[in-house]
Amino acid sequence: MCGIVGISNHPEAAKLAFLGLYALQHRGEEACGIVSYDGKKIYAEKSTGLVADFFDEKALAQLHGSFAVAHTRYSTTGSSSAKNTQPFLATHKGRPIAIAHNGNLTNTEELHKELEDAGSIFQTSMDSEAIVHLLAKTKNGDLKNWMAHALKQLRGAFSIICLVEDVLIAARDSYGFRPLCLGKKDTAYVLASETCAFDLIGAEFIREIEPGEIVLIKDGKVESLFFVEQGKEKKSQCIFENIYFARPDSHIFNDNVYLVRKRLGAQLAKEHPVKADFVMSIPDSGNYAALGYAQASGLPLEIAMIRNHYIGRTFIQPVQFLREFRVRVKLNPIRDVLKGKKVVVVEDSIVRGTTSRSRVEELRKAGAKEIHFRVSCPPIRHPCFYGIDFPSKAELIASTKSLKEVAEFIRADSLEYLSLNGMLSVMRDGGQFCHACFDGTYPEMIPQNANKYLLEGGA
Repeated sequence: MCGIVGISNHPEAAKLAFLGLYALQHRGEEACGIVSYDGKKIYAEKSTGLVADFFDEKALAQLHGSFAVAHTRYSTTGSSSAKNTQPFLATHKGRPIAIAHNGNLTNTEELHKELEDAGSIFQTSMDSEAIVHLLAKTKNGDLKNWMAHALKQLRGAFSIICLVEDVLIAARDSYGFRPLCLGKKDTAYVLASETCAFDLIGAEFIREIEPGEIVLIKDGKVESLFFVEQGKEKKSQCIFENIYFARPDSHIFNDNVYLVRKRLGAQLAKEHPVKADFVMSIPDSGNYAALGYAQASGLPLEIAMIRNHYIGRTFIQPVQFLREFRVRVKLNPIRDVLKGKKVVVVEDSIVRGTTSRSRVEELRKAGAKEIHFRVSCPPIRHPCFYGIDFPSKAELIASTKSLKEVAEFIRADSLEYLSLNGMLSVMRDGGQFCHACFDGTYPEMIPQNANKYLLEGGA
């Protein structure tokens, strides 16, 4: 999962790209970068770490021009290292190309072998680099056909923003796994993974890039074409974006994330009511489902845990000990609210189970009498190959344990998940989502080698 931004024809393109990345920091905390173009020369500033930690006035002052593409990284193929920071930058026949990719290709190994056998030399261990090599080997010089020919060879999930000199290009795979939006600020066009980036830079949301669509922006004009035949797209948007990843103030997949999460919570209350004193969430991603649960059940909602806002998201931390450390310091229960109470704890998901177990233990220590855990999505039992970093069944607690065993592991008095049908029933495009992580029905091919480090010798 990553956040991507593109700016076309704005005098402060790099600054807008920075603000867009800042709004999308929740999509990746490992690395960040901005590439700009002034009509003659390309400029790049990239680093591991957080957006605000790296991009100060000095760094932004190096990024000249009115065109920019930007990226904040959460790795799913390739290690978390400096060489794998994006946007990936190359030059082909004198034309600079910068690409920012969100998603995960499922034919990476085959593409890599074919390209290397044909003479390509790779600089990184990211799947994203293969896209640039495919572009370089495309014979047709027309930019539209050039892009379409390369994208047809990709499998899996990709929302990309590409800057080729002064042409800004956006594209989504034919399934539309990852979001990508088009907006406008004054006379400049902007692109971003989520609309919350538009809100921060003061841009107007126009529409989402469609699955299978390529959008080219040049000289203030927007041109659209499809690299798959219209009507043959197989829309399968990642439902986990709405459950967890996207910001609640974003509008993606034709819906508002906040309202989706409230509807999920309300449906959860209908399916699994509890006699309790109050409802509470595990902040922050569980807040909105908890609100929906409370409103539907008639139980009061209490803010019984306070979040330390200087700690980042635990799930997207690449190393387990970092996740465990942040779990311990991220939230603090309010003892006077919890003491002697029967509580319904609403969480957005359970992945590995260790975070949920820690939270239940903290609530017990704070004096909660009963803890009834309710989850606003079905059990996650299957790996994701489309851009979320839980590729191994061994990491997914619900794939190896029964409902009762998971409840015992997290030490809750009861545990219930939202049903698959119940989840889909509250989605605006109910039948157009990927839910393979719940039921194992994969809409696109899955890789033979799902190792995140497959381009690094499997290390």
